[in-house]
Amino acid sequence: MEDTPVAFDVALDRTSPVPLYHQLALAIEHAIETGVLKPGDRLENEVALTARLGLARPTARQAIQELVNRGMLVRKRGVGTQVVQPHVRREARLTSLFDDLAAEGRVPGTELLSLDGCSADEVPEPPGLPPRLTRIRRLRSADGVRLAILTNYLPEHYTVDGAALERTGLYSLLRAQGASFRIAHQSIGARLMTAEEATLLGEEHPAACVTVRRSVYDDTGAFVETGTHVYRASQYTVRTSLVV
Repeated sequence: MEDTPVAFDVALDRTSPVPLYHQLALAIEHAIETGVLKPGDRLENEVALTARLGLARPTARQAIQELVNRGMLVRKRGVGTQVVQPHVRREARLTSLFDDLAAEGRVPGTELLSLDGCSADEVPEPPGLPPRLTRIRRLRSADGVRLAILTNYLPEHYTVDGAALERTGLYSLLRAQGASFRIAHQSIGARLMTAEEATLLGEEHPAACVTVRRSVYDDTGAFVETGTHVYRASQYTVRTSLVV
């Protein structure tokens, strides 16, 4: 994190019909997206920013508030306005978080928390699971920032290597063993983290989280895996497309 405010170039067109506050918001957004402003960087205060750009303070305040509302900036008492870590935004479809992060140009990281066996009685749903299951619990990060706790259960006939899980996604490992993914049932919710979850994810307790429960089946209807995942609400967004 920078100790001093980070200045950035802003080109304003006062002859444009685009309001000055929105031009300033676009300039800040561009600086964030191009890496000129990095997560944790502090912006100039409104007095310095408006004096440098020749703007009224309400104009700068409106521009900054627009980006605060969009989750790109945060105001902190005694600190100022800072760039926040970008959210991970995922479509609601059957994909691997590891692969999605890599596709976005992020660096996925995995810490294996546990790898053991359990009985189907320890898994609340779905019904009809094999009597014995392999249980995997991982801590997933993006660009070194903790993002999610992933807990998966799968039939014991799949071979799971802990070292491999830290290098690639679970779905890639299952596909390499002949698994196919045809259909999944998923539910998304929200709640407060437990104290243990907050500690693992680096959040102050209490903190909100997004929860995902997913069960996957192959093209014959056979069970492949089920998972319960906890994501930091401050870092994770689920996006869906609606067709009318």
